[in-house]
Amino acid sequence: MPIPIRSASEIALMRESGKRLAEVHRVMREMVRPGVSTAEINECAERKIAELGGVPNFKNYNGFPAAVCISLNDEVVHGVPSLDKILKEGDIVSLDAGLIWKGWHSDAARTWGVGKISEEAAKLIETTRRSFYEGIAKAVWRAHLYDISAAVEECAEREGYGVVRELTGHGIGKHLHEPPMIPNVRQKGRGLLLVPGMTFAVEPMINLGSAEVSFTDDGSVRTKDGLISAHYENTIVITEGEAEILTL
Repeated sequence: MPIPIRSASEIALMRESGKRLAEVHRVMREMVRPGVSTAEINECAERKIAELGGVPNFKNYNGFPAAVCISLNDEVVHGVPSLDKILKEGDIVSLDAGLIWKGWHSDAARTWGVGKISEEAAKLIETTRRSFYEGIAKAVWRAHLYDISAAVEECAEREGYGVVRELTGHGIGKHLHEPPMIPNVRQKGRGLLLVPGMTFAVEPMINLGSAEVSFTDDGSVRTKDGLISAHYENTIVITEGEAEILTL
C-alpha cells in the first residue's frame, strides 16, 4: 500500500492536532502524584480534549473503553484506567493519548515517575526518551525507514535493556494507524525510502529486563518478567531537513 504524502495544508492541521495533544499531556502530567487514580487522570484528559475541540481517538477504538492508555510499572501499553489503580510513591506511569482535530489524528506517549523514584527507573525513562530522539535523527529525506528502527534498538541495547518487538510505531494521518509499521528493532533490508510529507508515530517501548511481553485478558500488555517498562512517543513529519515533531 502506498504511503500518503501530506500537503502543506494537511500538515498544518496535523500540527494543530499535535499542539492540542501536547496541552492534554501537560494537564495529565500535573496529575501524576501519589494517591491519584488512573481513572481520574483519564477523566481529566477526556475533559481537556473536549475543551480543545478534539475527539479522543482511543476511546472505543478496537473496544478500548477510555480516552487514555495508562500503564503502571510492568504494564508496557494499553493499561485500562480504573478507580482501583492508585498511583503510589516510586511507581512509574505511562500516559499514551491521542486526539482528532478536524479529521486529523495525533498520538503521543510519555512515562513519568510518581514522587521519588529509583535511579534505575529514572535511567530507564530517560533512555527510552533518548532512544526516540536517536531514532528520529535518522528520519531524514532519502534515508530509509529501518534506519530509525536500528537507532532505537542500539540506544536501548547500550544500557542492556529489552526492546519490545511485538508492538511498533505506525503511520498516522486521517486514521490513527496507517502503514507503515515502524519496528523498534533492526530489520532485514532497509525499509521504504523516506520522503517529505510522510507522517509517522515513532514510539519506543523499552523494558528494564527481558524484551518478552504477555497479552492479558483486558487487552493490556505486560513484561513477562514483571520488571518495569517505559514508553515515549511523538507524531512526526518528514521534511527536507530534520524531522518535525508535531506533539511537543
